Amino acid sequence: MWAYESVFYQIYPLGFCGAPFENDGVAEHRILKVIDWIPHMKRLGVNAVYFSPVFESDTHGYNTRDYRKIDVRLGTDEDFAKVCGALHENGIKIVLDGVFNHVGRGFGPFLDVLRNREGSRYVGWFNRIDFGGNSPYNDGLWYEGWEGNYDLVKLNLRNDEVVNYLLESVRSWVEKFDIDGLRLDVAYCLDENFLVRLRQFTEQLKPDFWLLGEMLHGDYNRLVNDRMLHSATNYECYKGLFSSFNSMNMFEIVHSLLRQFGPENWVLYKGKHMLSFVDNHDVTRVASILNNPRHLPLIYALAFGMPGIPCVYYGSEWGEKAEKRSGDPALRPCFDKPEWNQLCDFIARLAEIKKSSEALNYGAFRSVLLTNRQCIFERKSEHERVMVAINADENDFTAHFDAGCGTAEELITGTKHDFGGGSVIKAYSAEIWRMEI
Repeated sequence: MWAYESVFYQIYPLGFCGAPFENDGVAEHRILKVIDWIPHMKRLGVNAVYFSPVFESDTHGYNTRDYRKIDVRLGTDEDFAKVCGALHENGIKIVLDGVFNHVGRGFGPFLDVLRNREGSRYVGWFNRIDFGGNSPYNDGLWYEGWEGNYDLVKLNLRNDEVVNYLLESVRSWVEKFDIDGLRLDVAYCLDENFLVRLRQFTEQLKPDFWLLGEMLHGDYNRLVNDRMLHSATNYECYKGLFSSFNSMNMFEIVHSLLRQFGPENWVLYKGKHMLSFVDNHDVTRVASILNNPRHLPLIYALAFGMPGIPCVYYGSEWGEKAEKRSGDPALRPCFDKPEWNQLCDFIARLAEIKKSSEALNYGAFRSVLLTNRQCIFERKSEHERVMVAINADENDFTAHFDAGCGTAEELITGTKHDFGGGSVIKAYSAEIWRMEI
């Protein structure tokens, strides 16, 4: 699967393009801005992009009005087709946000229910409509809003008309934009039979069509399996990544990785490829959450070295800061142009190493050395053996461990490394070694 050998870049288009928060109905060709960023993405080593919502919505994109029309604030269908064509010409795959759990209050069938009440043919399209109740919008009827958010009207995914409408929408996205996959918003809420149908449908459209689910807690295997999704967002390790550095306790992240991918037979996700990330459009930027800025490159080294598919959120590659408590718009800004600094250089090198490494793409995981402030772990495949070493301490660290051979190539610097008397890992540094096998 192409996604397992990819480095993703996430763009939140409405923020990225500087669109107004409220849908003002004014057509602007803002989405074409993405084309100007393609050289930056390629320099960073990105070969797949995940777009947060792009279809017509009331405000933030997740309250969809029309699944078959690009948001007027971003431009036209033709504009987005041009963007997708340019990305594909540059070897970059495209994944869109599939928001199938709920719609906005401006969604046509829901407006029909508000107008025609019991006489609407769309009453069954929504999870629960109670004409004897009322909503916070004083509609004279009650409906289920996702997690109590009444701007998000919950769809009935057990209604064949709804399912067919959504599947045909996906077909139109493939035909118009030639997309390569979907990220499913709040996948943990979606009906499992719907996910089975979606998997079957998209595999017929494109044999290598990739499905990623947003999952927060619980057993990802419930939805990540041969019948439903290919992958899920690895929120367990997201928390462990930054928390391990802030508490100076590398045991936390390594424990999670061993639980998920370790050598024992009982581990949860051996052989599976979850999406690894240090931040995204819903959480505080990593540069704002780490207590020590010297740890910023190290957390990326961990995210690229651990099992999974790394994803970089636009702007975070140069250390942009933003806190969740300031509100979602603060996390989703518009930048006039991309920046480039040493962190970008480092991530670009990690991306190059990741994409070209069989062991990092497909290899097993084994912890080799672990202290509160240092960790070394091995990724091993049939033809390659790679070790990732992290020193989060302010002092150099001499690591003594069984490397299995005398020398290795240090992939970040390209120098040869001799393990004869132990390995000195510099303060606040990450090293990735390719070993003989």
